[in-house]
Amino acid sequence: MGKLDGKVALVTGSGRGIGHAIATKLASEGARLVINDLDAEPAHETVEELRKMGAEAVACVGNVTAPDFADRLIGTAMNTYKGIDIIVNNAGYTWDDVVQKMSDEQWYAILDCHMTAPFRILRAAYPHIKALHAADKEAGREVYRKVVNISSVSALNGNAGQLNYSGAKAGLIGMTRALAREWGRLNVNVNAVAFGLILTRMTSTDANAGTTVNIDGREIRVGLNPEMLKMHAQRNPLGRGGTPEEAAGGVYLFCTPESNYVTGQTIAVAGNVQ
Repeated sequence: MGKLDGKVALVTGSGRGIGHAIATKLASEGARLVINDLDAEPAHETVEELRKMGAEAVACVGNVTAPDFADRLIGTAMNTYKGIDIIVNNAGYTWDDVVQKMSDEQWYAILDCHMTAPFRILRAAYPHIKALHAADKEAGREVYRKVVNISSVSALNGNAGQLNYSGAKAGLIGMTRALAREWGRLNVNVNAVAFGLILTRMTSTDANAGTTVNIDGREIRVGLNPEMLKMHAQRNPLGRGGTPEEAAGGVYLFCTPESNYVTGQTIAVAGNVQ
């Protein structure tokens, strides 16, 4: 018996990296998954991996910033599983520059991904969560649902060259606190996890080698050069960056029954002392 047996979990950006690790962890504890990725191939590969584990999983492919995405994601969960128990707003990326060089396009692209997309998803989920809570109450069941928003230590400390990202991730913490107050009456715990340096394709490659990812038709440079990674390791009390699996562990904590009396909180999964 897993701690999340039968729970329905939606994880954005779960075809690769941290999102993939989160989905795998939740599935290993019995959750049924809605997998999302910008690209179809990693989304469907993850679905197949989870099914081989014995978990139930379905894909909802697409860009979280698309106007119709939130309704499609929530609709996939309701049409497939008839319920929603966990929402993890994980999808994201960085598009860095110092303030004087940052374009409006860079600014709004990051805010759209890290704030507007979670807002739309949660707004679309509300009527279903309200109805599910009412049904639970009518049946005499006490059921807690979970929202976990993925933030960053850049929101807590700021980071030069990431005005857009730091601002968006800080805004997401504010959204977390506000929604915790709004949805507490529905037995929904709303919390945030602020990641530090987690070693994924977005951080562990050499940016100077021209590594990019295509996001919404834009070629975005990703990765940190080896010297930057070394500096982060030296400054970190644990002496290294984290793994996607360690990042997923922090999210999992907020999805378990043990967190039923924890809401509106942000924990840093950063191997660091803030």
